[in-house]
Amino acid sequence: HVQLVESGGGSVQAGGTLRLSCAASGQSYSRYDDWCMAWFRQRPGQEREGLAVIDLGGGAETYIDSVKGRFTISKDNIKNILYLQMNSLKPEDTAMYYCAADPGGGYCRVTRFYFPYWGQGTQVTVS
Repeated sequence: HVQLVESGGGSVQAGGTLRLSCAASGQSYSRYDDWCMAWFRQRPGQEREGLAVIDLGGGAETYIDSVKGRFTISKDNIKNILYLQMNSLKPEDTAMYYCAADPGGGYCRVTRFYFPYWGQGTQVTVS
């Protein structure tokens, strides 16, 4: 079983930056090359949307258009942490942010919606 714990959310002014972290535990990371991991967000009154996805083995990253050039997904395989660097934040980025993981890999692009493991979320507020 995999546990994911997000951190790093908070309140920031428009134009500011935040870095979210997602610590993974509970399953051996020895085959992390198979993992697909992602960041999602859910804005008030809206459905959850995928923002960025990374294939831990090949390192391929995909993003939705609204965050391209502003957000960067990255990984620290030694610490088992997934990051989301968010720059040039806008009020419309206000949302609950979640990380997600699939140790089995599979289709690993930002259009993927289903993941078997999710974190509890961290709130980001941009004013």
